[in-house]
Amino acid sequence: MRDRISSPPGEDFIPEQIFPTAVGSVWIRNIAVAIGACASSGESAAMTSVVDLLHVSRFIQGYEAAAAQKGIRLTLGTDFHEYVSITRATATKGPTYPNFRPDRSPIGSGEGFWMVGMDRSNNVAVLQAVRLYDLSRSNFAEHLESLKAFYADPARHAHPEDACTCRAPSAKKMSGKVAYHGDGWVRRDFRGAGMPGIMAGIAFGVSFAMWGPDFVCGLVAQWLIDKGVVSQYGYAHHERAGSVLRLVEEDIVDDDWLIWLTGEELRSRVVRQEEAGLMLAS
Repeated sequence: MRDRISSPPGEDFIPEQIFPTAVGSVWIRNIAVAIGACASSGESAAMTSVVDLLHVSRFIQGYEAAAAQKGIRLTLGTDFHEYVSITRATATKGPTYPNFRPDRSPIGSGEGFWMVGMDRSNNVAVLQAVRLYDLSRSNFAEHLESLKAFYADPARHAHPEDACTCRAPSAKKMSGKVAYHGDGWVRRDFRGAGMPGIMAGIAFGVSFAMWGPDFVCGLVAQWLIDKGVVSQYGYAHHERAGSVLRLVEEDIVDDDWLIWLTGEELRSRVVRQEEAGLMLAS
């Protein structure tokens, strides 16, 4: 069993020493702050070892550099009120689902993060968000079908005709700490440039550092499977009928596939890919 930080970091543990700030990489400090918030809010058992965090730091910075080469400056945040204000001001992006809207599904400190990528003209070019579901007494299929994945209080916020059916067999096996990756958007002029893989890589790295989840997953339309976009994300598994969803007041009707990695696959992706990169660079 690999070493873990089993108690909140004290004065001798400074997250910014694990995620050093590089030129043009101020957002990495926000990762460190988020990790500290996660620990102080009682999620310290999710913290990975210091060695893992060093791997994650290099892993994430590799993707940040790839984005910079495409003219994208990435920023990470944890205030979802701010995130919703950004998404609403982004003209060609569809509405953010209630999963990531504090008015319908509040996200506590250390329980989520979002990313925005700005182009050289300081305009929004890419967006995505990730949140943690505590499914220690449930599973992802049940969480979807109860509508608790979308609303903190379905009895209060859901329409009487709202419904979600999950027929993906593996969703019933997803329990514990489940990181949900969604609300991805890439502006048209940056599509086909590999941005989904870059954004997913950063989402994987930050999720691993903050939570060490049992699963990381998403729900995607079939056309993303058919066109190979999901293969860019780096998810190892997919199943149809992950979410057959109707949210009346949100004007949402979906039939999405479930995509996922196990926690061990996530760790392997982050650590081994970073190690492979170092070997190629040496």
